Amino acid sequence: MADSEAKKAGSSWLNVAVDYGPLLVFLAVYRLNAPDNPNPAGELLAIMYGTGAFMVAAVSALIISKWRLGKISPMLWFSTALILGFGALTIFFGDPRFVQLKPTIIYAVFGVALLVGFFVGRPLLKILLEAAFEGLSDAGWLKLSRNWGVFFLILAGLNEALVANMTFEGWLWAKLWVFLPLTFLFTFSQLPMLLKHGLDVGQEEDVVKDEPPTA
Repeated sequence: MADSEAKKAGSSWLNVAVDYGPLLVFLAVYRLNAPDNPNPAGELLAIMYGTGAFMVAAVSALIISKWRLGKISPMLWFSTALILGFGALTIFFGDPRFVQLKPTIIYAVFGVALLVGFFVGRPLLKILLEAAFEGLSDAGWLKLSRNWGVFFLILAGLNEALVANMTFEGWLWAKLWVFLPLTFLFTFSQLPMLLKHGLDVGQEEDVVKDEPPTA
């Protein structure tokens, strides 16, 4: 029993690492190559290196997810495909706007999909997460899908606002210090509603660790 719980906890945290690890690699490689004296050419080169590392890390996360977790979630497939596509465009055209656009598209697509699912009575979040929160009713899943749909659309707007008003490095740091805390706070805010709709007591940690990725 203890071994089973330990494995479950380990896989949950590995899932978090798979979701957010590539972003940390992107930030680390970008900072390592950023020029001491800011200049457009040096800045662009650092972005290119960071983007390339981001793409490699995303594919590695895909492989690790299949190897260690035994599955690749639909959200991870979609996110990785966009990272590779928009990363390649960023490197080919030398324009960081492409890689900055990737989160907006992910947030908007999932936001709209979850809200459409809510209005037609299908809790798509359950499918996207491939999660099974013991005891949670269909009504609970529908409300969770609706709430995440709205939150994703807010994140899409926020990402565009930050891109328009911050430097590339500032935007990267915001992904770490704005989007991640907001996501965790939003996830915690859903716990009372989930418990009200049948989520088994003791699964709160699973809800937090199985949140949709927002990196």
